[in-house]
Amino acid sequence: MYSEDFDGANAQDRTGEDVFSKPVRAGKRTYFFDVKATKGNDYYLTITESKRRLEKDGSFAYDKHKIFLYKEDFEKFTAGLQEVIEYIRKNCPVSEHTAESESFSDVKFEEL
Repeated sequence: MYSEDFDGANAQDRTGEDVFSKPVRAGKRTYFFDVKATKGNDYYLTITESKRRLEKDGSFAYDKHKIFLYKEDFEKFTAGLQEVIEYIRKNCPVSEHTAESESFSDVKFEEL
């Protein structure tokens, strides 16, 4: 069942027309926020995490993980994400790594 869901997601990604893209580089990872259009001109968002890794032969390969987010889920998704981010900020001790990413604290997810 998992492979069918995965194949279906890949097929949907291939048919989506690119409308807008925003890459965000974050250390060893890059996140891509891509707005795509269906054949009926309805928009949806794909969020892709891409991480470069070194192969045994010295070449590079990329591990990618993708989430499809449809507009009817934007409010629930952003509410859940905001709640989790606030929990982490309140309950996780500050470290040097956390301090480097403080500029993220001004991000609001209400606009999705």
